[in-house]
Amino acid sequence: ALRSLRGSPAALPPGGGGRPPAAMERAVVRCVPSEPKLSLRFVLPDGSARHMQRDQGEPLGRALARIATNAAKSHGKAGKKSKKARAEGGAEGEAAVPAVRLFSRDGAAVAEEVPNAAAWQDGAVLHIGDAQYRVERNPPALTELRLPRSLLAGFPVCPKVSAEFAAPQHCLFRWFREQRPAAGGDEAGEAWVETAAAERVFTPSNALVGLRLKLRCTPGDGEQRYGPAREVESSGPVEAGPGACTFDARHLYTKKVCGHGSVRTVSYNILADTYAQTEFSRTVLYPYCAPYALEIDYRQNLLKKELAGYSADLICLQEVDKSVFVDSLAPALDAFGLEGLFRIKEKQHEGLATFYRRDKFSLLSQHDIAFSEALVSEPLHKELCDQLAKYPLVQEKVLQRSSVLQVSVLQSTKDPSRKLCVANTHLYWHPKGGNIRLIQIAVAMSHIKHVACDLYPGIPVIFCGDFNSTPSSGTYSFISSGGIAEDHEDWVSNGEEERCSMSLSHPFKLLSACGEPAYTNYVGGFHGCLDYIFIDKNALEVEQVIPLPSHEEITTHQALPSVSHPSDHIALICDLKWK
Repeated sequence: ALRSLRGSPAALPPGGGGRPPAAMERAVVRCVPSEPKLSLRFVLPDGSARHMQRDQGEPLGRALARIATNAAKSHGKAGKKSKKARAEGGAEGEAAVPAVRLFSRDGAAVAEEVPNAAAWQDGAVLHIGDAQYRVERNPPALTELRLPRSLLAGFPVCPKVSAEFAAPQHCLFRWFREQRPAAGGDEAGEAWVETAAAERVFTPSNALVGLRLKLRCTPGDGEQRYGPAREVESSGPVEAGPGACTFDARHLYTKKVCGHGSVRTVSYNILADTYAQTEFSRTVLYPYCAPYALEIDYRQNLLKKELAGYSADLICLQEVDKSVFVDSLAPALDAFGLEGLFRIKEKQHEGLATFYRRDKFSLLSQHDIAFSEALVSEPLHKELCDQLAKYPLVQEKVLQRSSVLQVSVLQSTKDPSRKLCVANTHLYWHPKGGNIRLIQIAVAMSHIKHVACDLYPGIPVIFCGDFNSTPSSGTYSFISSGGIAEDHEDWVSNGEEERCSMSLSHPFKLLSACGEPAYTNYVGGFHGCLDYIFIDKNALEVEQVIPLPSHEEITTHQALPSVSHPSDHIALICDLKWK
């Protein structure tokens, strides 16, 4: 902190960036309208750091008087430390109060009755006796800088960067690698060698296997103001990657972001850590998967490379751990131009995430719901709720589920008349839960109808998710045909005692954009098509479907997940365009 206040070179961008001359000290002021106090940090001539909190509405004169008192006390303490100095100079100067003034950028003295919030402006100069300080109001500052725990050669390293009065895209990044010890050489002193990389995301080469990385980040605000740099070192060395992955061939189709008339859409259940890391998962569900490949740090490396390589405009993810979203996916995909939205399931630690490309879309509104809550509390679903009440066993099961629906309304940045209703969900999982899924999807379709027909009349719908329903199911039939009869076999999916018969309908004309692949989920005991991207066929058409990995690739390590594939599901990817 002391170094950063003393105008250290780290606080300057290459070339200086128009900052004050190094001779002048810095007085850093943090003043945020939503907070009652402002803070002021500076280093007195004797080297002692001062950090003051003052009311924003207080007259400047009082703050200057307190600075003068602090300076006098500090000077007095410094004097007491040296008996010799005191003997030579007596007590003189111990309590001398220095003159303290604040001058505006144009050199005029700031009146003492001006409130602190207005007085302490960027570029003003604070005089404490003979010392002068250049005021920096709300300079860019890093609040968090973190590297992932696991680093793999050939996989992007995306730091988590949080900043105040700065934005990651305006920060400066410098990457370093550990100096490899010379054979039989001296190990004294740790040396770092700067790499050629100066981007936010760094992909280590195989040559860096066995070496740790260091990142130096200087926060910037895009207006040539830079704050003090911070450094972070990786906790471990770069490790060898797995070689070929199942998504490598798919990336050949998605090297570039598609044009403004098209929307590349991805739907993917990424397998929550909360389910992958259990004893049951390791021994029963995925016994064929190497234990290290089930660990979240390893899988995140693969996931970030896979998702970044799709150059998508919309990504709908299911089974996203909250910590994975906050600490890993959101920072990584932000670096690739995507903004993320998260909706957690109330009883779980995982939920849904929707990402959209920010130079193509802006977010107009969000309309997320939990099915069970919406069903009983929203008038929209009253008729369905009343019908369900006739079947208390099924009603109880439906209301126990924590499944959610994420609905985001996006607007094209190029053509504001083009809006999209993007829905994302993960329906109840149980093989015999077809009746529960039918109720959930009925609530979903009513809610989407409310958004896309009532709130934003006529906007196209893209509905992604893990529907836990094969193409032969009632749920799939209902979505794609627009209705379901009360005698459909899925109403008795869990036996006669849990029969719940009703006819349902919705007004949309939806089509599965990626068709009906043989499977989108491939585990030891099951494979089938459970995931879909449904599109509004009146408004959208499919430009291309990115081929799924071959059966040979999927089964190289028996089933999914594996060392070369991070989930038990396969991502669906298609390019859509407005009709």
